[in-house]
Amino acid sequence: MMTGIDTIRDDFAFLDDWQERYRYIIELGNDLPAFPEASRDDRHKVRGCVSQVWLHTEIGEGRDPLITFKGDSDAHIVRGLVAIMMALFSGRRASEILTTDADDTLRALGLDEHLTPQRANGLRAMIQRIRQEAEMAMAAA
Repeated sequence: MMTGIDTIRDDFAFLDDWQERYRYIIELGNDLPAFPEASRDDRHKVRGCVSQVWLHTEIGEGRDPLITFKGDSDAHIVRGLVAIMMALFSGRRASEILTTDADDTLRALGLDEHLTPQRANGLRAMIQRIRQEAEMAMAAA
């Protein structure tokens, strides 16, 4: 069972130092559900990430479909960041995804200040890709 975004926020508030928070992020990545091997291809790769990051999208029915994401990375800390994005966006309606302020969550967790510029750019690329998937799902409905 994946950790929810509210639990992640609470856990971050409880952890005092960034070494502990980084360990926690890595643990979150270790708890990601298995990623479909067939989706480890160019089509599912997120552009703009220094590490390899893949995103698999499943879109439900209707005008405002439920969208489920699976993600993975070849880097431990990035897998944890993928897990945080999955907690924030996966299992939500397309309209919710488009109105979710990911930057606000990153600020609340302190990630905006504690990630390298490359990781921050990769995270933004992942958020952008997730939003594009939601936009396309709504346009197709």
